[in-house]
Amino acid sequence: MAQEVRERRVARRSADELEKLKVAGQIVGETLDLVRAQIAPGVTTLELDKLAEDHIRARGAVPSFKGYRGYPAATCIQIDDVVVHGIPDETALEVGQIVGVDLGAYCDGYHGDGAFTTVVGQSEKGQELLAVTRGALMIGLAEARAGNRLKQISQAVQEHVESRGYNVVRQLTGHGIGQKMHEPPQIPNFYSRGEFEDYELVLQPGMVLAIEPMVNAGTAQVQVDEEDGWTVRTADGELSAHFEHTVVITDSEPLVLTLAEGAKLLSDVPGYGQA
Repeated sequence: MAQEVRERRVARRSADELEKLKVAGQIVGETLDLVRAQIAPGVTTLELDKLAEDHIRARGAVPSFKGYRGYPAATCIQIDDVVVHGIPDETALEVGQIVGVDLGAYCDGYHGDGAFTTVVGQSEKGQELLAVTRGALMIGLAEARAGNRLKQISQAVQEHVESRGYNVVRQLTGHGIGQKMHEPPQIPNFYSRGEFEDYELVLQPGMVLAIEPMVNAGTAQVQVDEEDGWTVRTADGELSAHFEHTVVITDSEPLVLTLAEGAKLLSDVPGYGQA
């Protein structure tokens, strides 16, 4: 009975709903690519935020993040030791920094959510961390298949990250997504038996998930800046990286929605298989 209740609380989207989710996801993918192309020394995070918001609105959508629980911007932009929820400001990017961008778009009643991390300018700093985190996302997505339990995503991400000497953030998780930004289930990037009820969820076609490994070069522990109440940093000041896609569980491979070119099955996503 507990399993039945758990599965009922996780929405399975209709074909019409999935079409709307595809549009929201594509807007997210387009916006992420647009912002990625403008990341360079001297550009401010506020300029990147405006670029993202302008594109989202030009596409007939609204930024999912802006105003969410009082959040003041369209994007979250993370530099170096910031894990998530970095508020854009007049800070100019510098060569060698690693920068993460996380954003969402709400269109016709449905949300998309995605993120990437990159390096500013020509630098080797953080490249291995970025590769491990990107690989963790792809490996986690590969487990997002009908009939698998959600914990298989968590276990795959954790094993990939920790076997390479890094740590997954435990205080923050991925999530279901649809008519709300955050819906059941929670998707931890680690497995600890009994800690999350959703570990035992059996994935079914039509479920939509935002899978997002957050990986630290040092300790897994994080802390929130008291000054703004949003910015989450690594507790030891070491680097952090974050990648995210919104995907649909199908009868075969997961369908990745947050791509500029439109939804694709996982095996057709650039970079898949290179983890």
